[in-house]
Amino acid sequence: MTPLRVEVPAEAYHQELISCQVACPVHTDARGYVRAIAEGRFEDAYLIARGPNPFASICGRVCGAPCEAACRRGKVPRVDDDGAFVGPDRPIAIRALKRFVCELHGPEVQSPHSVLRGVENYAPAIAANAEEMAALLRTSLDGRLEPGKGEPVAIIGAGPAGLSAAHDLALLGFKPVVFEIESVPAGMLAIGIPAYRLPRAVIEKEVDVIRALGVDIRCGVAVGRDISFSQLRREFAAVILAVGAKSSRSLGLPGEHGPGVFGGVDLLRSVSLGEPVQVGHEVVVVGGGNVAYDVARSVLRQIAYDTARTAARLAGTSRVTLVSLESLEEMPADTVEIVEGDEEGVERLNGWGPVAIERDESGAVTGVRFRRCLRVYDENRKFSPLYDDNHQKVVPCDSVMLAVGQAPSLGFLDDGGGDVEQFRPGWPKVDAATQATTAPGVFVAGDLAHGTRLLIDAVASGKAAARSVYQYLTQRTLTKHAVTSHLTLDRYRRERGYESLRRTPVPLTSPEERLHHPDAPVETGYTFELAMREASRCLDCGVTPVFDSSRCVLCGGCADVCPTLCLKLTPLSELTQTQELRAAIAEALGPEADLSQHSAILKDEDRCIRCAACAMRCPADAITMERVSYTTTWSTQ
Repeated sequence: MTPLRVEVPAEAYHQELISCQVACPVHTDARGYVRAIAEGRFEDAYLIARGPNPFASICGRVCGAPCEAACRRGKVPRVDDDGAFVGPDRPIAIRALKRFVCELHGPEVQSPHSVLRGVENYAPAIAANAEEMAALLRTSLDGRLEPGKGEPVAIIGAGPAGLSAAHDLALLGFKPVVFEIESVPAGMLAIGIPAYRLPRAVIEKEVDVIRALGVDIRCGVAVGRDISFSQLRREFAAVILAVGAKSSRSLGLPGEHGPGVFGGVDLLRSVSLGEPVQVGHEVVVVGGGNVAYDVARSVLRQIAYDTARTAARLAGTSRVTLVSLESLEEMPADTVEIVEGDEEGVERLNGWGPVAIERDESGAVTGVRFRRCLRVYDENRKFSPLYDDNHQKVVPCDSVMLAVGQAPSLGFLDDGGGDVEQFRPGWPKVDAATQATTAPGVFVAGDLAHGTRLLIDAVASGKAAARSVYQYLTQRTLTKHAVTSHLTLDRYRRERGYESLRRTPVPLTSPEERLHHPDAPVETGYTFELAMREASRCLDCGVTPVFDSSRCVLCGGCADVCPTLCLKLTPLSELTQTQELRAAIAEALGPEADLSQHSAILKDEDRCIRCAACAMRCPADAITMERVSYTTTWSTQ
């Protein structure tokens, strides 16, 4: 018989079990606020969600949700009514649950009536005005940190990275001033994400909280035009570059330059700012990511709204075709974007790469020529498309949107930024640990630090840049501490039937309604009942059965009652003797132990649903349910 290979738990094993918190770049305790929602503790849930994230309300609507991708519920085997395995379960709707509690207690709350949805006389316990929220946040500095002395710090770019850095710098005792080239703050959140995904009022309220902390946000100011980079370096103690990648990339296609061809990000900016855009009725969008879908769905809404003024797109009068290199399974866009795009009438063409944009004698766009893409990635998963030039087709259109990536623009460094080295134009050399550039006192955050990633990655990067500026200006070490707590749960019980609940879909407006009102939110959000039902599906991975080997009588009862078969008793002699396992056995039994006389209880964490059946079944009280939680704190030396 082939020996079983097992993994010996490391010291941080219990922390790693809380996979949603580990996956979040700012380590939000998603498990904590989801379980609080399940128990009806909505105020606690909001405070947990907001703690490390100054953009909690925005993330509740548009976060890429790496926590959901890591959710252990999505790995638990699911069986049908006959007991047959039908595949893994689906993860908890963590992002939608965050939105639910933010709508109850976040800064976007205008009045109790805006969040009632089925509960009478409900009033939020936390005032939603920005000054009170700012006062709440200031109390987080309870003496562990010695604040800065009010030194001014310049931040170029008011996107999520820049504003997160400003938020934390204000709490750390500095005077951040943010310079934003656009007329509104929030960067791509305000000009790149359509209002149907992220209402502008939510952005404004979230930014109001940051302003209330003392952050000076100056919009309509272009560094390099209205103020030079050299002047910023003279007048401020440190500078953070958080300009983001807001410039649309071109493909260098024949016919690309001229009327009728738009950059995807440029199109979204114009729509968000209400600037007129002359878009035709036969539109091709090139790209397969979320930005491409934002562009396609925005254009479709605009066409339907401007030409039809009806609740549904009129067949034959307009068409938006999204063409991507990737197959449907490989597309980088979120699944929800693809599904909702299909519902709204976005036509998809997968597995084709653009060759040229065709024009008539007058220069007007008539179509885009594509060639078949046989492969997007090589065997090492590197981007290396392979084409069949003999298999081409032309997609007729009168407008083309290129949504194939963005790049930053750092032209302002020409005056005063000569010592900021760049490894290629627009991308400065960065110390991965500190986010410092080669120029003293100049740091980066967001896309410039790690390339284009998720919103929550930009937030984490901004917070990291703030900590580096703090250490640079104060010459004090900022030390991170992980505080872990263990609590034995004597009467641990779960909601009845939680293990069989299926994921609750987030309620949506109809496709017809979406097209009739271009800015109408697609998701209407959970009601109290639906939120608590969905939250109750959480496996509460901070809770785990703990086995006391000195009490265990090896009866096997725990394995017998386990509904997901996650436990197994196995002789030690049948396990692959890795170095880690041998060390663990020697510590527990001594180096000369006869392995055939001892057994191990093996546990498959991906199957465990924390039901406590094993603890209730154990006749020797050798199994207890324990809650493990951890938080991150900072101190200075």
